[in-house]
Amino acid sequence: MSSLTYYLENVLSRKRFRPLVFLTVLAFALSACSEVRSEEGGAEGDPIKIGYVTAQTGALASFGESDDFVVNQVREHFDSIGGITVAGKQRDVEIIVRDSQSDPKQAAEVAGDLILKDNVDLIVTGHTPDIANPVADQGEANGVPVISTLAPWQPCFFGRGGTPDKPFKWTYHFFWGLEDLETVYQDMWDQVDTNKKVGALWPNDPDGNAFSAPETGFPDVTGKSGYKIADYGLYTNGTQDFTAQISRFKKEKVDILVGVPIPPDFATFWKQAAQQGFHPKFVTVAKSLLTPSNLNALGELGNNLGTEVWWTPSHPYSSSLTGQTAQQLADAYTAQTGQQLTQFVGFVHALFEVAATTLSRSDGTKDGIRKTLSSLKTDTVVGPLDWTSGPVPNVAKTPLVGGQWRRNADKSFSLVVVSNKENPEIPVGGKVEALR
Repeated sequence: MSSLTYYLENVLSRKRFRPLVFLTVLAFALSACSEVRSEEGGAEGDPIKIGYVTAQTGALASFGESDDFVVNQVREHFDSIGGITVAGKQRDVEIIVRDSQSDPKQAAEVAGDLILKDNVDLIVTGHTPDIANPVADQGEANGVPVISTLAPWQPCFFGRGGTPDKPFKWTYHFFWGLEDLETVYQDMWDQVDTNKKVGALWPNDPDGNAFSAPETGFPDVTGKSGYKIADYGLYTNGTQDFTAQISRFKKEKVDILVGVPIPPDFATFWKQAAQQGFHPKFVTVAKSLLTPSNLNALGELGNNLGTEVWWTPSHPYSSSLTGQTAQQLADAYTAQTGQQLTQFVGFVHALFEVAATTLSRSDGTKDGIRKTLSSLKTDTVVGPLDWTSGPVPNVAKTPLVGGQWRRNADKSFSLVVVSNKENPEIPVGGKVEALR
């Protein structure tokens, strides 16, 4: 006999308990409604809730530099058009931002709060696998759709235990992969006269494990092209003394440096390298050289450092949300913030493009949102996305080119595209230049 049946049959007959019965029945009813809403999404007329887990403080804070601009612009857009149409009904849009503090545990905690306390309809996130993965895991565990970006797809898919025959149900990612980065970096390396000896800075984190992995990582793939990367092991994030790595690079006469350290660690390493006389001919470092603020921390040591380029004002794409071209979005950022453009503007904006397109094509339930994502094809300001073409389920690819930071006369830095071999539709702005 259920608790509700017991109360109805045994307590309802007692007059003095009828108020208690009413409250009990009401509580059961509200609980049931809450359970249905959790599974199906907000009730008709309620706002659509989008949770955004980002990195606004901590070691990855540079990844969140554009958040305020993008989120405010998206909010203003939805307000100006009266929200979003979902399953034929106009709904307001509420965006709830939570700071991961650049910490995986905190990312998981705030994602859990968004799901269990705020009852969001979906979550968008990114900012390296350290943030994207724990957020995605929370979505997978609780049956809430998650859209992620700003991290190579391998550590976000394989790093979470995904396999092509056993994909995830609730989590969907868009970005480029290690195969794209390896191609772009090698194209830049090939344009410099070197001994093909490559030193590697691999941190002991999801990115470092993916970049150094056998068969799919840099050592094996670039080795097929004649580049030699020794097994340099993994160092701990937050390392303050890189003397051991620098000494080995010097001993082995390394001409090329590659790595994927967090920004503060690369700044520490590169300054120590200069002090200890390690001067490679070319540097291609992921994650640490993505924003002007990262380069400003290096001063003159930042000139001609190479990195991947995900998005620029010259990308020939437009926003499906606001209609802005890449150039118009970039100009709006600079005009409103007075800050130099960062690549994150395009990809954070694209997160909300994908969210809006998915919601508008879905029936508004969490399962309906998930089903829409699984077969979504859409255009965004960072390029066309297609979740039906792989390379694995749950992943859509974006284009990638290579660039170098050039120090200007006023001591500011500009990121110049110098390699577009795989994506010629994205124009180059200069040629590859060696450090020495």
